Formats: sequence, C-alpha cells, structure tokens
Amino acid sequence: MTLLDDRATRLFLVLAAFFAVNAVLANFIGINIFALEDTLGLAPFEWSLFGQSGSLSFTAGVLVWPLIFVLTDLVNEFYGRRGVRFISLLSVGLIVYGFLFAYAAIALVPAGWWVGAASAQGVPDQQAAFAAIFGQGLWSILGSTVAFLIGQFIDIAIFVRIRRLTGERWVWLRATGSTAISQLIDSFIVLYIAFVIGPQAWPTSLWLAVGTVNYGYKLAAAIALIPLIYLARRAFTAWLGRERAEQLRMAAAQG
Repeated sequence: MTLLDDRATRLFLVLAAFFAVNAVLANFIGINIFALEDTLGLAPFEWSLFGQSGSLSFTAGVLVWPLIFVLTDLVNEFYGRRGVRFISLLSVGLIVYGFLFAYAAIALVPAGWWVGAASAQGVPDQQAAFAAIFGQGLWSILGSTVAFLIGQFIDIAIFVRIRRLTGERWVWLRATGSTAISQLIDSFIVLYIAFVIGPQAWPTSLWLAVGTVNYGYKLAAAIALIPLIYLARRAFTAWLGRERAEQLRMAAAQG
C-alpha cells in the first residue's frame, strides 16, 4: 500500500488543491469590482456608515472567499492546526509565485499585431489591458497576503480554542465563531494596507465604512454556508469510514 492509497492522504491533497487555487483566484480576480444590486437586478441600496455612503460594491474575490472559509474549517476539523497552517503558507507562496510571473509576462514586449487584435471588442490596446488587470499594485498584493495570513492564523487559534471547550459538539459554533473573528481582522487589515497606507490614502471614515460593508458580507456568507460544512463533514466521514474519520478528528483536536 502506497501513501496515495490512503484515503485520508488523498482527501487532504484534494482539499489543499482547492484551497490553494481559490486563494490564488481570489487575488487575481479581486481587481474586478462589481455592483451587487445591478448584478441581481435590484434597486441600489445606499448604505450610510461613518459619514460615508454608497452602493454595495464588492471585489469579484467574494465569489470564492466563502469557499475558503469552509475549506479552512473542514481542514481544521480533520487535520488540525498543522494542516491549515501548511495549506495557508503554501497558498501565500503560490500567490507570490503567480504575481512574479504575471509581472514577468507584463514586461515582455508584445507582438505588434496582438496589441490591437481586440479593437473590434472595444479593447484598443490589449497590452495595456493585460498590464492593468494582472499588474495589481504592490500595496494591494501586500495587503492581501498579510491579511490572509493573519486571518488564517487567528482562525486556527479560535477554532482550536472553541473545539477544546465544546468537544465534538456545536460544529457550527467553532466554524462560524472562528470565521467571524478572523474575517473581522482580515477585512480591515487588507484595506488598511492597500488603501490607507497605500498611495490612495483613504480617510479613516472611508476605511471603516468599506471594511464594515465587506465584513458584513463575509459574516452573512459564513452563516449561510453552515449547512455545507455539515454536509461535507458527513460526506468525508462516509468516504474515510467512521473509524478513520474519528481517528483524524481526535488527532486534529489534540494537535
């Protein structure tokens, strides 16, 4: 029997792969800002916080961040803090790796015919568009990766703490509680580094307002996905076998 014949090993590889690809995707597609109300065909909802007002606009990264929350809790559930720490550091490394090659691709001299190849689609300069989309500012990259790591480590610590207090009961509490606190920190750190310290120099009121709106979305998503955590937990237990799943959860709780 080889290592890859072990179902627990294969499950971890699948979870790690989905976690990492979602983390990388969130950073690359996050430059796209969309209006939630227009997307859903609703009338604009004008929020008013800290002296600021506006519609509900989010980065496209919110499409995959909820899955990252769920995957974080599932890995913590079966593989413990070491498992989450490993995939978090791996993901940060892959994010940096991806941006290094994105910047390398931007530095390449474009073929003359390619620059205007999409003019008919309203893109007069494909090289400029490519650079604008993939060449995110260093402050945005720094803010995203630092906030991601801090948020993950806080999530790990709180998840483990709640688990030790409640045992195997109240899966929803450790999943939602850890996400609620970690994403509160994450939501404000990423904006602070990228837009307050960064060249845009947001005022404190705007930082607090946008951070609150983004956190509200993440918290709502975490609550809405509680059933998915229970379904995945049951599916993993069926795949691993009840005895093997119990062994993993016990080891995770102690690690």
